Amino acid sequence: MNDSSTIVNRIKKNLRARKTIIKNTSAYRLYDRDIPEYPYIIDIFNDYAVVYEKGKKIDESDAAQIELQKKHQAHLVTAIKENLGLPRANIILKKRKRQKGKEQYETLAKKNKRISVTENDMKFWINLYDYLDPGLFLDHRPLREIIKQQAKQKKLLNLFAYTGSISIAGAVGGATVTTVDMSKTYLTWAVDNFNLNQLNPDKHEFIQADVLQYIHEVDENKFDLIVLDPPSFSNSKRMEDTFDVQRDHSKLIHPLMKALRPGGILYFSNNFRKFKLDSEIFESYNVRDITTYSIPKDFRDNKIHMCFKIMNK
Repeated sequence: MNDSSTIVNRIKKNLRARKTIIKNTSAYRLYDRDIPEYPYIIDIFNDYAVVYEKGKKIDESDAAQIELQKKHQAHLVTAIKENLGLPRANIILKKRKRQKGKEQYETLAKKNKRISVTENDMKFWINLYDYLDPGLFLDHRPLREIIKQQAKQKKLLNLFAYTGSISIAGAVGGATVTTVDMSKTYLTWAVDNFNLNQLNPDKHEFIQADVLQYIHEVDENKFDLIVLDPPSFSNSKRMEDTFDVQRDHSKLIHPLMKALRPGGILYFSNNFRKFKLDSEIFESYNVRDITTYSIPKDFRDNKIHMCFKIMNK
């Protein structure tokens, strides 16, 4: 593959296919390893493109591999510039590797530059430079819309809240929201997102806590909606123990089901690709796998996450 025409044409095709999405959001996935020779992901945020390398690790001593990688990256930059008209300065290259625990939140740079993106009638602050993830998980766009539609006059609990995008969806929809995360940085970011959407943070609750401890302190019959989106694995210093979503998800779900009001719903999502929900959860509650519905149309990866709707019997 000596020229960029193949990837240029694929980006052009993908851009046409996303016309409906682009009407409602300025943040979307444009390309997701569509062509095996180009194992990259391209996410668009306003007039910026973030390119993630997702292929096998390159042997740094193999000059031919290094040269091919550089050529492919140049082709991608050309495809983005030609199809979206972005300057090279707005095309950001990142390496995405499998990470554990707090690694996914470590600072990559310290530019402290952020922009706001739109999603339907919501806005979110993102930071494209300082972290691997910019502060908004694009694959949860459908779940945010579900929560927004169901939120009116409800009480919402958002756990492992990150920068609070689910909390924004609930508040915009009319819910009173409790946002829980262990990171003060991300809770502050969540408050900023509330202000960005002209939502009064004082009418909602923001709690810095270890979710594994917090769930045992929640009153019974308190919430109408709960969103539980834990990491696959965590070994944060602030936690008393490690967390593994496959091993530990039942320990989270059982106490949270008691915190639901009659008719309440727990949405449980995670991105562990080999995840299997404990059979005991299926036996104890009404469970519906909504994964297919919860993955946006701009994502080719149907294993980007799993999502379950869980209600008491």
